[in-house]
Amino acid sequence: MRWKYVPVEEERKAALKREFGVSATMAEVIARLDFESVRTLRTFLYPRLRDLSDPFLLPNLRKAAERLVRSRDAGEKVVVFGDYDVDGVTSTTLLVSAFRRIGLRPDFVVPRRMEEGYGLSATAVERVLEDYAPDLLLAVDCGTNSRTEVEVLRSRGVEVIIVDHHRAGEGLAEDCLIVNPHLAENPESHPWTHLSAVGLAFKLVHGILKYLREIGDPAGWRIDLKDYLDLVALGTIADLVPLRYENRILARHGLAALNGEARGEGLKALARVAGLKERDTIRPVDISFRLGPRINACGRLADAALPVRMFLSDDVGFCLETAKQLDEYNRERQDIERRIVAEADRRIEGAGDGFPGVVLYDEGWHPGVVGIVASRISRKYNRPAIVLGREGDLAKGSGRGIPGLNLVEVLEKCDDLLENWGGHPLAVGVSLPRGNVDTFQERFARTVDGFFSEGIPAPELEVCAWVDMDDISEGLLRELELLHPFGQGNPEPLFGVRNAELRAPPKIFQDNHYRFQIENSRGDRFFGVAWKKADSLPPIRTPLDFVFRVYRNLYNGREYLQLELIDWRHTRE
Repeated sequence: MRWKYVPVEEERKAALKREFGVSATMAEVIARLDFESVRTLRTFLYPRLRDLSDPFLLPNLRKAAERLVRSRDAGEKVVVFGDYDVDGVTSTTLLVSAFRRIGLRPDFVVPRRMEEGYGLSATAVERVLEDYAPDLLLAVDCGTNSRTEVEVLRSRGVEVIIVDHHRAGEGLAEDCLIVNPHLAENPESHPWTHLSAVGLAFKLVHGILKYLREIGDPAGWRIDLKDYLDLVALGTIADLVPLRYENRILARHGLAALNGEARGEGLKALARVAGLKERDTIRPVDISFRLGPRINACGRLADAALPVRMFLSDDVGFCLETAKQLDEYNRERQDIERRIVAEADRRIEGAGDGFPGVVLYDEGWHPGVVGIVASRISRKYNRPAIVLGREGDLAKGSGRGIPGLNLVEVLEKCDDLLENWGGHPLAVGVSLPRGNVDTFQERFARTVDGFFSEGIPAPELEVCAWVDMDDISEGLLRELELLHPFGQGNPEPLFGVRNAELRAPPKIFQDNHYRFQIENSRGDRFFGVAWKKADSLPPIRTPLDFVFRVYRNLYNGREYLQLELIDWRHTRE
């Protein structure tokens, strides 16, 4: 792994140190946040709910709010149609709950992944029409490109509102209201452009309340939007949207809500089965690796309506039983994933080192799990990876990319081979006829190779600041809390330390990890951990350079500063 460090101008560091009253180390960290002014940097460091923009600035949001109020007044049948991932589940829950509180009585539908596929599929639409016969359907976290399915709904007399954050393609739905930030003029200039679906759902409810207050309807004062910030944080962080601008405001205040008294019975139950005690602080890492996977596993293997019902319920017993079901699905998902990863590793290692990109297919692989496998393969081999399982006559799955490569651009050059595809530069969903898989494998690899004229570069490790061990302290930890929550678009800073020594040998645990201790010049001892690095132990009493992540560890009710070792090397003379 290549270490990369770009110095920050000393004048800029000094100015930020004075402006914000922080240490020189913290000044260097915030200097890298790349904001155009001190004012916008201050807003980032001190995000306030009052800084959220007017919801009516979003395309069609006012029209959607007014239409939903008319639907309530007319007593129409409304269906909220969501997605089966965490963002879709939280979006659906938020909208159903808020609609009920203002007087609507919506039903909700989440597609059954294995039977109906993703989003507003033809099969899912038929189920909605047969089981609910709605007057109005609101699709959230899907639908922007569902032109044919919207036409079917409209032909059956159903009006459609779409609340979605996915980019529009050539099949943009028509004859409906679409609330999608990417349809605005100059979308990248707005603070709400990269909201997740649950963030857009929050904005829609905000707009409805604002409209109700404009017309003097008492229902406009019936809801405190802060009641939904816990769901917004859960969906926003799990969906890996950039934690900048309005996403950051919602995630920061949503985490506070998650850890407050208002945590609902469903979240309490889910946290409990995930191994979090009632008084434990829920952190982004807990959402990413404990709570989120249990919700996603249900959508992948069963019916994502289960977690929606759990989050909507106040019945403690029901919530706990449902959370236990989600936990069982997650264990099943982990077992399936381990088997597929092992088989994928065998295939890749048998193919040698010369592959620029990976497409793997097996008829026995579960399409609901292959996205996780693609993530692991991509990280392990530093290659873009697409992993496919069989679904009927199609090979269907997900792809994950690497920095410096836009998967969307790659798939555009493979479009004629694909039945359906879409996504983001680093994550895509793909389906294609099984007979096209071999040709797709070859073209995908060739296309990826064409993007890197000198071969795929080695992964880089960006050092945010070089520090002395004496600079690592509780004071630095408190300053770093200004940047929380870390995530996509706001990565956790990594600190480099030169010419340090370990006095005692690292201790291996669970075969693959190790713990270590390191001291500063005052003899203060710091405890550290290195995950999955036991095959490369640093020597003792030898000058070494380290790259650490610095964080507050919570264990058995006790908090202490801990280091996570990212990489080490021998100190160069």
